[in-house]
Amino acid sequence: MKQLTLKSSFTVSGKGLHSGLEITAKFLPAPENHGYKFKRVDIEGQPIVDALAENVVDTQRGTVVGKNDVRISTVEHALAALYAASIDNCLIEVNGPELPILDGSAIHYVKAIEETGLVEQSADKDFYIIKEKIRFKDEETGSQITIYPDDHFSVEVMVEYNSKVLPNQFAVLDDVAEFKQEVASARTFVFVREIEALLQHGLIKGGDIDNAIVIYDEPVSQENIDRLCDLMGVPRMKVGELGYINPAPLTWDNEPARHKLMDVIGDLALIGRPIKGRVVAIRPGHTVNNKFTRMIRKEVRHTEIQSPYYNPNTEPVLDVNAIRKLLPHRYPFLLIDKVIDIDKKHCVAVKNVTVNEPFFPGHFPQEPVMPGVLQVEAMAQAAGVLVLNYLEEPEKYSTYFLKIDNVKFRQKVVPGNTLLLNVSLMTEIRRGCAVVKGYAFVGEKIVCEAEFMAQIIKNK
Repeated sequence: MKQLTLKSSFTVSGKGLHSGLEITAKFLPAPENHGYKFKRVDIEGQPIVDALAENVVDTQRGTVVGKNDVRISTVEHALAALYAASIDNCLIEVNGPELPILDGSAIHYVKAIEETGLVEQSADKDFYIIKEKIRFKDEETGSQITIYPDDHFSVEVMVEYNSKVLPNQFAVLDDVAEFKQEVASARTFVFVREIEALLQHGLIKGGDIDNAIVIYDEPVSQENIDRLCDLMGVPRMKVGELGYINPAPLTWDNEPARHKLMDVIGDLALIGRPIKGRVVAIRPGHTVNNKFTRMIRKEVRHTEIQSPYYNPNTEPVLDVNAIRKLLPHRYPFLLIDKVIDIDKKHCVAVKNVTVNEPFFPGHFPQEPVMPGVLQVEAMAQAAGVLVLNYLEEPEKYSTYFLKIDNVKFRQKVVPGNTLLLNVSLMTEIRRGCAVVKGYAFVGEKIVCEAEFMAQIIKNK
């Protein structure tokens, strides 16, 4: 899959939830591997802040990213819309300290993205694949987020409040393609009992019943209701029974849980790479979301490239007999046993290293180690399968090294290891020459890497 960006720019304008200012945000296309970035165009020098977990500076009633004295608040709804649309690269110019709250949901962003359209870029998507269960639990609040291995991204959320009006709720999104229909219209929410404290902290200056669900779950005197309305600058209203006091009804009975699910997606976008995994969040909030995202982000930053997923029980794409039809190599120099994944730009092959390899008696008798040059050769054979597999008569061609660059050996390969050989084209094949980047893994660790050029020559 290729990276995506916007086909052209679009603009949204409205009040800031916390500042109350009129704000305009412009979403622009961005180059490959750019990620999400915010630019404060109202500040001298127009500073840019990367939308990454380590740049989150506050999580009180929203996610705030910042650098030095520059801050951008309430970014989660826009990021959720970008992430759900599979957009990898976008520059967001904003002329104030936060993004506009609009109606309190992400639907306006989703519709603007649809109207603008997307464009495919040349670079491949850089998924971060979850290979084992990862859990973070906040012992103080009891909130926890767990992510499980899966072949695509999905989210489950359970919320729990000590409220007569908002009981425990559950929401699930199995496929981000359903984000618009199932999640995007879910509005942010607030309890009447929280409003005064939020105002005292300088928050929700732009909040009203048109951009948030207001939950009345504890009796409050009409005098206090009038005072809160005056503080917020909204018309006074009569409040009777407990419940939701918005003029517009709930879109779904579990709309608050769906909004929390949206927040989880927006906060996970700060990992900086699309994820393949199933997220289960219990009592999530921006604080626990960011702690979890920082934990995953740390793993991402320390992982140059992930090893390919390998299930030995799955049938190979090419077995050894199919490989022998593509490559001229034979014993003792055929160094790949099967191919488990292949397309026009990359190939993953497997080499099972046994003690019976003919090179071990001499390299070395007391400490058998697979020679590094043979690891490179194994990668080259995987690359040969990659380029020859798409020729009409591959048996009439061979591939030959022209040069090898940037070779690194990081760890010994010994009997019993399974080598996963991941090779990919660095450029298009031109004039019969292929430039390939190769990695060899044992488990999750890179043991060898190299860049090499090979020429495809027709046999005489």
